[in-house]
Amino acid sequence: MSRTEELKSRIQARVKQLEADLVQAKADAQGKRNDRMEAIEAKLKEARTAMREGWDDLTEDMARKLNQALS
Repeated sequence: MSRTEELKSRIQARVKQLEADLVQAKADAQGKRNDRMEAIEAKLKEARTAMREGWDDLTEDMARKLNQALS
């Protein structure tokens, strides 16, 4: 597995985890907005945006952004 494929797998797994966290945060909020939901949504948006920019020409800068999305 190449480093790009490994990073892609890690990002996809993290997106799935964030989606699950968001569902839980929404359930905990009982219909109200909260800071946790907003933080999760921001991370999801960042990860999805980075993923859309493509894997074929992954630059060091983009790899750094993707790794930041994992944290």
